[in-house]
Amino acid sequence: MEIVNMHQAKSQLSRLVERVCAGEEIIIARAGKPVARLAPLERARNPRVPGLLKGRIWISKDFDVPLPDDLVDLFEGKTAPKPKAKRNVRKR
Repeated sequence: MEIVNMHQAKSQLSRLVERVCAGEEIIIARAGKPVARLAPLERARNPRVPGLLKGRIWISKDFDVPLPDDLVDLFEGKTAPKPKAKRNVRKR
């Protein structure tokens, strides 16, 4: 793991990224103090497998039935929600 200063990192960013793509990790320092780490991104380890949960998931036949108009109005901000009734709370 190499430490490079900020000026070097700015002027040689493309080269540093190439080294990182090859698997190296680089520390960027400002005034000699490490402030950032340039590291390769981790790739997904296992590719997705289509149909892996087939037969294990159930979706209701009416899952896409339109919502009631009053609920749609609430989502769209056309009406304000009804205030909840206040409960009597004793103060100690």
